[in-house]
Amino acid sequence: MKGRGLVVVVLAALLAWSFWRSAGWLQLCAGLAMFLLGMQLLEEGLRQLAGGRLEQWLARSTATPRKGLLFGIGGTMLLQSSTLVSLLTIAFVSSGLIHLAAGIAVVFGANLGATSGIWLLALAGHGFSLSPLALPLLVFGVLGSFLGARGRAAGRVVLGVALIFLGIDGLQQGFGALGGNLDLNGVRATGLVGTLLFVGAGLAATVVLQSSHATLILTLTALSNGYLSLGQALAIAIGANVGSSVSTAVVGMLGGNRSGQRLALAHVAFNVTTATLALVLLVPLAWAVGWISRALGFGDNPLLQLALFHTLFNAGGVLVFWPWQASLARALERWLPDPPPAHAMEPQTPERIRAHYLSPQALESPDAAAAAVTRELQHLGQLCMEVICRTLLLPPERLTWPQPEAATLELDPQTPDENADALYQHYVKGVYADLLSFMGRLDVALDEPHQHYWSQCQLRALGFVNAVKDAKHLQKNMTARLREPPSAMRDSYLSLWRYLLEQLHALYALSQHPAQATPERLAALASEVDQFQTGFRQRLFLMARRDELDGLRMGSLMNDLGYVVHILGALRAALAPGDVPGALRSLHPVVPVPDAPAPS
Repeated sequence: MKGRGLVVVVLAALLAWSFWRSAGWLQLCAGLAMFLLGMQLLEEGLRQLAGGRLEQWLARSTATPRKGLLFGIGGTMLLQSSTLVSLLTIAFVSSGLIHLAAGIAVVFGANLGATSGIWLLALAGHGFSLSPLALPLLVFGVLGSFLGARGRAAGRVVLGVALIFLGIDGLQQGFGALGGNLDLNGVRATGLVGTLLFVGAGLAATVVLQSSHATLILTLTALSNGYLSLGQALAIAIGANVGSSVSTAVVGMLGGNRSGQRLALAHVAFNVTTATLALVLLVPLAWAVGWISRALGFGDNPLLQLALFHTLFNAGGVLVFWPWQASLARALERWLPDPPPAHAMEPQTPERIRAHYLSPQALESPDAAAAAVTRELQHLGQLCMEVICRTLLLPPERLTWPQPEAATLELDPQTPDENADALYQHYVKGVYADLLSFMGRLDVALDEPHQHYWSQCQLRALGFVNAVKDAKHLQKNMTARLREPPSAMRDSYLSLWRYLLEQLHALYALSQHPAQATPERLAALASEVDQFQTGFRQRLFLMARRDELDGLRMGSLMNDLGYVVHILGALRAALAPGDVPGALRSLHPVVPVPDAPAPS
């Protein structure tokens, strides 16, 4: 951290020195800063105005590839940020709300929709000042901040547009003040080497600025002032297109799960392949741009010709990839297979088990975050049931057998006693901690259904953990009694032990197939537990009347019966259907969450 701070201080000092040396350079950088801030405010304001509707549109748009493409185009035209649309799509793919193939179609559309911003910049930046429009917008934008939440969001949109207009004027004035100091027409590199040089410049500028729009507005301004030739500007546009996928790729590859990594890789593959094709076909594409622009009446406007070129090669990339999107998704799933989630059935490793389905990208959207938490809760529930089995000498592998055969199950003398706290620390605590940390990092506004769902998720996680802790209390008596010689006491614990396995087997099956966890099925399991509890108590009183049990032993059995009932009740409550936000109901593989109290 100290090294990073030193680098920032040095860069700031160099920038300050350069500003002191050149007023034109200061004007250029200030214009770029206003443009970037305006884009950020515009994006944030539009997203706040859209609320959860943006996520709902994305969820509904993936029914067919064509709808996904249209959402990518429309969403990017609305937000003027292909990066935001791509990151939101990565969040949905990572959390399982949409499939990879659907996400690829959205990314295609986002790339195509990004060309709309270049047309707007080319039209707005040609031959007239936007400052007179920006000044009243600044006033209205500030006034909007006094009109409630939606007013503040609308005000941010208006302020963003105003700052974009001021930034464009600032860039034009900065280039004018610099005169010929930034004239790149005299760069001697020609042919393929020169083209690749400007492609690299466009890529580097986009990675540094984190905005292809910023790179292209710089290019458009330089082009309008005559500091770039049209050929050089076309090469920079190709590099900016590749650079726009780099930030998405870094976020998806470093912070996401395998699903998000696949989509990020698909985005890079699309942009790199499209750029390569554009370079190979640069001469015929440039000829086509000239012919179309002359036919449409802007043959003498290099800015609009650059916008047309940007649209043509992105549309060409979509046409090339469109027939192969399903094949690309299958290939990526083969190249980047999902690592299997951890099981408590597997041998213990030195590393603590961590969450499997949570990724930072899912925090971009309440729906994606809820879906990621739901899948991780399913994983936590599986781990907890397996840990309960190992804690109580039950064979955890029997949870996946067709029938547990509990009535005939006998304790294997070779089964070792396991430390309940060590099992909890290794298999459960890390996943539970990751869940709490993830839920605490969600920093987006939640409507009432999502708030209720979030509370249910927290209760569900607590219920799973408390079930494991109840098993820890149960372990002390049960494991010791099961290893005693045959007696009425041991037979009672053996009956309790067998029934626990039978119920865990049924609950584990429901955790693996959430659609089967209907209220009717869970109510039937609860009724079975009530009947067993009643019959077990009657048998205990009968044995007490026969002097087969004394009061102390009967009390121990009654307490441990209570632990078994609490364990099963907590697990049933965690699997019960509850109130699911509307955007999640039609999507897979969402497990509804109950509003249940934590077990005592």
